[in-house]
Amino acid sequence: MIELVSPSRCIDCNKCVEVCPTNVFDEVPGGHPVIARQQDCQTCFMCEAHCPVDALFVAPLAEPAPEGSAYRDEDALAAAGRLGEYREWIGWGKGRRPGSLRDRNGELTELASAHLTQRFQ
Repeated sequence: MIELVSPSRCIDCNKCVEVCPTNVFDEVPGGHPVIARQQDCQTCFMCEAHCPVDALFVAPLAEPAPEGSAYRDEDALAAAGRLGEYREWIGWGKGRRPGSLRDRNGELTELASAHLTQRFQ
């Protein structure tokens, strides 16, 4: 569920407003977009994926984070490297590589396959 629009990072591009399929955000003339209908968030991560400055955080929760949660604390999220984390995983943004390119499961599959082939020859 969307938890944060970072006031220190947001550049007021309103991409989040444009891409949200459930109209969670409201555009604010001369200001940052606001989370107006958090309960409508489907945790699709579209807003976070499209934010060009990693100013949004979508928590992996089905309900709003409780008061005092680190999921609502910009400084804690930044310190933990959570702002922009989803965009990094999918490889969106300058200098980032998709997580699939870092996936080494194929190597494990090859090793297991080679072992089984040798064992049953």
